[in-house]
Amino acid sequence: MFSINTVPPSSTQSFSDDIPSTHRRHPAELEAMDLDEDEFGAGPSRRNIVTPGEMITSSKEYMRGHGTYVEETNVISSVTGTIERVNKLISVKPVRSKYVPEVGDLVIGRIVEVGPQRWRVDANGRQDAVLMLSSVNLPGGVQRRKIESDALKMREFLAEGDLLVAEVQAFFGDGAMSLHTRSLKYGKLRNGQLLTVPPQLIRRLKSHFHHIPPPCGPTGVDVILGLNGYVWVSNGTSQDKREGGEGFDSEGVYSDKNDDIPPEGRQAISTVSNLIKLLADQGIPLTDTLIEESYNWLNQNQLPPGPLAQPDKERMLAEVVGIEVYA
Repeated sequence: MFSINTVPPSSTQSFSDDIPSTHRRHPAELEAMDLDEDEFGAGPSRRNIVTPGEMITSSKEYMRGHGTYVEETNVISSVTGTIERVNKLISVKPVRSKYVPEVGDLVIGRIVEVGPQRWRVDANGRQDAVLMLSSVNLPGGVQRRKIESDALKMREFLAEGDLLVAEVQAFFGDGAMSLHTRSLKYGKLRNGQLLTVPPQLIRRLKSHFHHIPPPCGPTGVDVILGLNGYVWVSNGTSQDKREGGEGFDSEGVYSDKNDDIPPEGRQAISTVSNLIKLLADQGIPLTDTLIEESYNWLNQNQLPPGPLAQPDKERMLAEVVGIEVYA
């Protein structure tokens, strides 16, 4: 069992939540929230936990939202989570739940089936997502109307088991979603490692593609934070080999072969992956800034490669995030 206490962080940070670091709730998200402070503790500075069957308030004064139901004249929680109120609407946000998509979300998924004119993708949602043949780029970045010969080559583009990064094009009430990869920054993933974290820990940011430069590996490390809880950590690419660069290989977006990664690059990927797992295990929401600060802390303290010892974990969490963990 662990107990967590807040301590002042080593860097200058502003605290607008009872969570001890701005990494735990992005400032832009707080500004966009229209929550009222009331007896439920539903304002942005308080979060009351309720359990299934617990009475929240009277249905005569408030409307029920997601995660609640009405019994007699009371609004009752149907899940374990935090109360949120917007005007007269009361809802409960589950502590743990499947990913709920929104249009424009960046997600990472795995191909589970190749069907007629479409792929079925496991995107960690309540149902598998659908990627239509008409919603992908052809090799070379060509965008044109797909013909019968393209349908016959679908497994050459994406086969069962392939990982890809895509954008949510549409979603439906039953949890299903439609994806697209019409930009060259989307497509098949290679040269890396897939991690799974709770979707609630991924904040919506301006960009979910992040590059940690050397000395984090010979060419750095690339991190993609999927809003569905899948995180991709891969060997870094130089600036000229990224989308829009002179060395960008638009013909190789569907390649099945991984590049040769030196031992130093593999070690850097493993180190960043271990940091992400450590932060996620403590329930700390992930941002590109937090991941890079954590790696810089490791580099400055010159710790040996491999998983961190318990004292080093506690020291890093206290100095970088601003929390203390007691075993």
